[in-house]
Amino acid sequence: MLTIFRKPAFVLPALLLLAGSVAMIPQAKEPLGVGTKPPKGADILFDGKRQTLDDKWTYWQGPRLAATLPIKWFLVPDPAGKGMVLNTNDPAGAGGKYGAADIVTKKNYRDARIHVEFFIPEPGGNSGVYLHNRYEIQVFDGDTTSHGMGAIINETPSPYYAYNGVGKWNAYDIMYRAPRFENGKLTERPLVTLYFNGKKVHTNHAIKQVWGGPNSGIDGGNDGGKGITETPGGLKLQAEGHNVLYRNLWIKDMDLTKADTDF
Repeated sequence: MLTIFRKPAFVLPALLLLAGSVAMIPQAKEPLGVGTKPPKGADILFDGKRQTLDDKWTYWQGPRLAATLPIKWFLVPDPAGKGMVLNTNDPAGAGGKYGAADIVTKKNYRDARIHVEFFIPEPGGNSGVYLHNRYEIQVFDGDTTSHGMGAIINETPSPYYAYNGVGKWNAYDIMYRAPRFENGKLTERPLVTLYFNGKKVHTNHAIKQVWGGPNSGIDGGNDGGKGITETPGGLKLQAEGHNVLYRNLWIKDMDLTKADTDF
């Protein structure tokens, strides 16, 4: 007697379900965190060489500018790695005079993917990363408030839990979408998504204004910082009289037609 074995009726649906599940597994995200190398097409803003600093950066010409070229930020040996890194402690910024010796990229950017690594050697170290020379992502050891470490300043809580602490390198990976205008009128607020040491800490935050007044960044003096304009801006780093160090700085132009910075 010939016995015919038939596959159970549930096998095919189960296989289809498995195939569908595999297809739904999220794709691996792009590299993030300390040591992330610049992708193809990125503009390398600092690679440990003085020449790069002079070629890519200048002092921000704000109302409090007190420094003169050449840039007085200086290179020091990496305290936890190889090569040379950039020290923000410009004499003109002594006493916390932000805007007196801040440096900004010579090139202006619109939408961008940005990578910044910073190292704070002493408690209380203070600096800041400014998107579009306007919107500060805080670098401030010891401050866990909305004005503190990793906050989109005065608009989000500080994700202090993601901070590696004094004496260690930290990384910000940022996707930024510039504000949109029609006939000179603001129609879409700037958006930012931020990973702090590989942890996503802010997603599609719509930035409300420029904080800190005219000495902080472009448009800071317009309508109390709410008068955002179409004036182009670069990536700015803040000098506040502290030995905050930077390395591995790069930026890649993007074209985010959709109002979405999540990545």
